[in-house]
Amino acid sequence: MAKCQQCGKGPQFGNNRPWSKKATRRHWDVNIQKVTIIEEGKPVSKRLCTACLKTATKS
Repeated sequence: MAKCQQCGKGPQFGNNRPWSKKATRRHWDVNIQKVTIIEEGKPVSKRLCTACLKTATKS
């Protein structure tokens, strides 16, 4: 499964809870985007979550 290469954030797991309260397993995937970032003067391709992308554009 996809993980952010900067912060390590991965999928989370939990339960679906309908009106009957019967628990069935589900998961939430992280919003991972493939981007090219310049590190130390060279372009590097990485898979980052959108939270890391927002902080990267501010700095």
